[in-house]
Amino acid sequence: MVQKQSPGQRRYETSVVIVGTGFSGLGMAIKLKQAGIDDFIVLEKSSDLGGTWRDNTYPGCACDVPSLMYSFSFEQNPNWSRLFAEQGEINEYLSHCADKYQVRDHVHHGVEFTGAEYDEQAKTWLVTTGDGTEYVGRALVSGVGALHIPSYPDLPGVQDFEGEIFHSAEWNHDYDLRGKRVAVVGTGASAIQFVPRVAEQAQKLHLFQRTPPWIQPKPDRAIPESVKKLFRTVPLAQRTARVAMYWILEARFFAVFNKRLGKAAEWLSKRYIRKTISDPKLREAVTPDYSMGCKRILLSSDYYPALNRSNVDVDTSGVTEVRKSSVVTGDGQEYEVDAIIYGTGFHVTDAYDHLAIVGREGRKLQDTWRDGAETYLGITVSGFPNLFFLLGPNTGLGHNSVVFMIESQLNYVIDCIRRIHKGEIGQVDVRQPVQDAFNRELQSELGDGVWSVGGCRSWYLDENGVNRTLWPGFTWKYWARTRKADLSDYEVTAR
Repeated sequence: MVQKQSPGQRRYETSVVIVGTGFSGLGMAIKLKQAGIDDFIVLEKSSDLGGTWRDNTYPGCACDVPSLMYSFSFEQNPNWSRLFAEQGEINEYLSHCADKYQVRDHVHHGVEFTGAEYDEQAKTWLVTTGDGTEYVGRALVSGVGALHIPSYPDLPGVQDFEGEIFHSAEWNHDYDLRGKRVAVVGTGASAIQFVPRVAEQAQKLHLFQRTPPWIQPKPDRAIPESVKKLFRTVPLAQRTARVAMYWILEARFFAVFNKRLGKAAEWLSKRYIRKTISDPKLREAVTPDYSMGCKRILLSSDYYPALNRSNVDVDTSGVTEVRKSSVVTGDGQEYEVDAIIYGTGFHVTDAYDHLAIVGREGRKLQDTWRDGAETYLGITVSGFPNLFFLLGPNTGLGHNSVVFMIESQLNYVIDCIRRIHKGEIGQVDVRQPVQDAFNRELQSELGDGVWSVGGCRSWYLDENGVNRTLWPGFTWKYWARTRKADLSDYEVTAR
């Protein structure tokens, strides 16, 4: 039964509470519908759906995973306009999914999730929100995701800057960049997409780079109408193309563990730099000195050409101070600027630090994860029954589509929730020894990867230098481990 929000209502009781309306949250809602479970509520802090693809509207925002794979397997889109879809089109796809599978009525908008506490006697979660409204559910599913809290650098004097400042995830579209002197801080995945667009408008663009990324040309192109027509009339053709694309992307993982293939990939990227950038100093500045894959490999065919423009310069000495109308760098240079744009990414390994989540016996998630976030399969945490994470710790990817990982998790979670909903069981709580063994295995495999020995510092690692972000193997292996929930891994109690 769908519970609609009414003015003044402060408490809701339901079977499942879902947080977020990105791929994870919407996917969970759809899977519940397909399983015949209609008693659930989705919490969304914004007035619209979409998660990351709603919030990030900076110029040039697009996916770096081919559209065929960056979509649900059960809801293929035959009408993608490009091989790599742009932000608006992905957001429209998510809206289409919400409408087709009739989950919009389950969404409570303008509700910010702030925490949850487990009631051991009632075997329910009490979810708290920013406006004081409470939600009680037998299961809690977090589709919060990691790329939603912008990370701002601590720049001395920035509070005195009199110009415009914003982050790529909070783009100010009302600010006209034409003719302005712009400072861009950061050269991550977002920056390499918006820098070419800003360079076309700004009078001067000063790009402040800490560490150059490895970049490969982006093989993007418009999808011909003939191909779209084929996909619409012969769905098997699109499914076949998707399978082929999956294995092409999966093969990229070899570059992470095979040193010879990794060196070959580095040679190709350096060759791309030589072909694209003629200035020897600039070429040296943008060439990484760490192993490819240690940080996220980026795709762009217009970033290096943008750096060649006469109105763009790249500074590698770092910003040491911000003044009223300028930035000062490590080599003593002062640049007058009208605006500062941060391309400095998001809080990833500490994305849950601001949430008050309390499990059995008053155990706090923040304390449990004080030495690093650990889960079982990236989904469950010992001591927190009936709490399920989607895209939790160590389920991110650097070579394939996270939507594939999300779907694997959805199948696992729905297997648990179906049994809880039917009353077959009351709660599932992963056994601590099972979780510990999984993480020992995980970190052992990560220790052999380029992320640990590649010579760089990345957002994959937490403050202790431990990789809490990536899955260390092929995605098909993760799929195999999550096809069905093995309740022997859990402490299971009756309803």
